[in-house]
Amino acid sequence: MRVVDLMTADVITASPETPIKAAARLMVRNKVSGLPVCDEDAHVVGIITEADFLRLEVAREEADNPQPVERVEQVMHRSVLTINADATVAEAARIMVVNDVNRLPVTDGDGKSLGIISRLDVVAAFTRPDEIIEDEIREDLLRRVLFVDPDDISVEVSNGVVTFSGEIGTRNEARLLAELGRRLDGVIKVNNELTW
Repeated sequence: MRVVDLMTADVITASPETPIKAAARLMVRNKVSGLPVCDEDAHVVGIITEADFLRLEVAREEADNPQPVERVEQVMHRSVLTINADATVAEAARIMVVNDVNRLPVTDGDGKSLGIISRLDVVAAFTRPDEIIEDEIREDLLRRVLFVDPDDISVEVSNGVVTFSGEIGTRNEARLLAELGRRLDGVIKVNNELTW
């Protein structure tokens, strides 16, 4: 599954000139924890998150003479991790985990905003129904990749656990089917009981 399949395309964004209070209102009103910051050409130039607002509050409380923060550009993170729409969901998850970020703006090759993918979107990949996974195995993996009649192999999917049984042509085909099955979104485990 690709980022484009799970991302939110209709993204709430801010500009560097957006007043800080307006950005806070956007986040609260739309129930989001971060906003990509885009220039007038829709290029992602930063990001502002709820953590930035927490830091602002702490700084305001601790500083003797706090400097006023009026615009998003004064607090936004300018070095933003982004991801291409064609990247895999696993790549997005890896970037989020390694860099401890909750969301990634999705951009085209020129850095223009196409959407956003969040941790919750990645978690949604695990909610794929068993019937959809089974259909993808039968029609895509067996029929189109291995050129095996789907009726020749028993495929059972229960709570993301896939079980293959029956007879397939070769040991390599059995291994390949199990490996391709493991890579499908929503698959937790593969039990390969195939003979050849």
